[in-house]
Amino acid sequence: MIKTYIGLLCLYLTTFNCYSQTKMIQPQYLKAGDTVAIVAPSGVLNGRDKEVNQAKELLRSWGLNVVVGDHVFNKANHFAGTDNERAEDFQKALDNLNIKAIWCARGGYGTVRVIDKLDYTKYKDNPKWIIGYSDITAIHNQLNIEGSESIHAMMCTSLTDDLSEIEDALETFKCALFGKSLNYSVDGSSYNKTGNVTAPLVGGNLTLLHTMLGSKTSIDTSGKILFIEEIGEYKYHIDRMLQSLKRAGYFENLKGLIVGDMSKMRKNTTPWGTSIEQLILDAVAEYDFPVLFHFPAGHEDDNRALILGRTIQLTVGKDKSTVIFED
Repeated sequence: MIKTYIGLLCLYLTTFNCYSQTKMIQPQYLKAGDTVAIVAPSGVLNGRDKEVNQAKELLRSWGLNVVVGDHVFNKANHFAGTDNERAEDFQKALDNLNIKAIWCARGGYGTVRVIDKLDYTKYKDNPKWIIGYSDITAIHNQLNIEGSESIHAMMCTSLTDDLSEIEDALETFKCALFGKSLNYSVDGSSYNKTGNVTAPLVGGNLTLLHTMLGSKTSIDTSGKILFIEEIGEYKYHIDRMLQSLKRAGYFENLKGLIVGDMSKMRKNTTPWGTSIEQLILDAVAEYDFPVLFHFPAGHEDDNRALILGRTIQLTVGKDKSTVIFED
């Protein structure tokens, strides 16, 4: 009898420890009066004052206060300031107890040059939402490894003159920030690989996921659902990156794959020969997880918000699919 109780206790402690180790940090949702910092860890923003000012007005219309990083409009060749300046703005926002969210102004290229300069010690004591996509995938990866959720969503330069054109993207961004439910119904595709799975969501831009391979910011996809999106690549580049992820074990214990926008695909002199959907299906053909195509997230105006690190219920069908985020 005693041995039985000891065995049950050990099983309970093991289960509890596993749960504790995998439970993600969830920053507090925003409320009126909170402050959002706008920073620029990537590409240069010269001449983009209009979008940043528009972003400030948008946040204020939601009852939020806004501060802008000291170096946001700096220029150092390709980048919004030197590596140290961009990292300094980001670190200040991470450490400031009054900042409740950090919104990246734009992507482009440059975040990978600053991520090793960032320290999340104070962030873990006072976590906050970090928002962006594309090049900001590098930070999303880093946050996932640090054990924190983050928001894959539009950036300041995503705003358009007529905000009604991006109404859905804006609404889901606001819902993610303020803690309202995120549930998506996605039109079907004949390419979809059907199935149902519940697991945490990870991922982002395919090029950045590929860039992180072999580094300390290469995410663990085991038991997860992977989201990918891309812009301006040749199909053979997409295949090359998927093959690299495959060889690195990204698909071995994956629970599901969500494919977002594959935008502005470039044409090579030698045609690939299949659609981008079939290319992706061929790359993961040996695995038995569901694959959802045409999720509206990525480098298009309709860029719906995703909470990375959050568990989702994924149901993939040929006619209709759903993505439901757990509260």
